[in-house]
Amino acid sequence: MAEARRTFAPVVLLGLAAAVLSAVAGARPWLRIESVASRSEAVASTLEADGGEAPLAAALALVLLACWGVVLVTRGRVRRLVTWLALASALGVLATTITSRFTLPDQFRDALERLGVTGVALTWTGWYWAAVVGAVLSVVASGLGARLVGTWPEMGSRYDAPAAREARPTADDADESQALWKAIDEGRDPTG
Repeated sequence: MAEARRTFAPVVLLGLAAAVLSAVAGARPWLRIESVASRSEAVASTLEADGGEAPLAAALALVLLACWGVVLVTRGRVRRLVTWLALASALGVLATTITSRFTLPDQFRDALERLGVTGVALTWTGWYWAAVVGAVLSVVASGLGARLVGTWPEMGSRYDAPAAREARPTADDADESQALWKAIDEGRDPTG
């Protein structure tokens, strides 16, 4: 039990780091397009293009990042539910990056051919590989989180917002309230 409690910080830190890596990599170009020839003239240009699935990967990574933030401040069933949501998001990021490997090059070639650009050479950038690493680490961290969440320490209820705690009026509170109103009715300042 004590060893499982010690997994909290490493797993959460791994999850946060992997989610940040996935979010940053998902917002960067995944493909580098080097145009070799166009309709009738040679084109010598290199451009980097954002991936078609990269925005989805970045969005899912932001959901994943938010889940890890929620895990830090919740407890009980909510925390369990959020770790499973984190796992689903991490699997989504991984599926998106793997799918992009097969679909993204064809999408760009088709788009460039419609513009009249042919003979393109496509290369994957380091950001794509960073997204893959981030996705794999996110799945590992989220899987561990979903498995170990029941053994992790939780914040006590004393850290809850005052409105979240039940306000139970006591007899003393009622007597004090009546005394304050009586003082106001008599023209005295009860705060002084």
